[in-house]
Amino acid sequence: MLLALNNGATAGMRVAAYGIAGAALSDLILIGLVGCGLGAVLQASEQLFLLVKWVGVAYLIYLAWMLWRAPVDIPCVEPIRTTGSRSGRAAFMRSFLVALSNPKGLLFFSAFLPQFIRPEATVAVQYVILAVLTALIDITLMSTYAIGGDRAMRALSGRALRWLNRGCASMLAGLAVGLSLYRRSE
Repeated sequence: MLLALNNGATAGMRVAAYGIAGAALSDLILIGLVGCGLGAVLQASEQLFLLVKWVGVAYLIYLAWMLWRAPVDIPCVEPIRTTGSRSGRAAFMRSFLVALSNPKGLLFFSAFLPQFIRPEATVAVQYVILAVLTALIDITLMSTYAIGGDRAMRALSGRALRWLNRGCASMLAGLAVGLSLYRRSE
């Protein structure tokens, strides 16, 4: 959500849409992995859990640092904000990797989704339906944040946008700290 908000504010809706697509793809992959049983493996393997967790922490800290230091561009009317690290491809990969490197997503889907699965029906089809619905909900919510960020870009000064970047960076760093403290339930 923070990346969608920031992408909308600093790179415009086109770039934000790429980031949203990356996050939605990660939802589909994570739910597919849960359907294949990887969530249970992550829950059972302390080493795998720790590896995924610390990769996620490091990536969130990296993103927070880059966002904290990011320059703020103030467009006159319509932003031309698609170069360098603000490209659609970069936004897609950032959002995709943030979601995939967070073991809590896999654990959440592993705990939450099976209660909606009817064993007497085709399990694979049910997981596909749940994955698509989850991705659509995620796209809707992240689009709302990105639109809010895009609108804020038009209303805020350069100084306010710098503080928006730093606020989002601080929240990403806080998420990294929270993830570093997260422990698997036994």
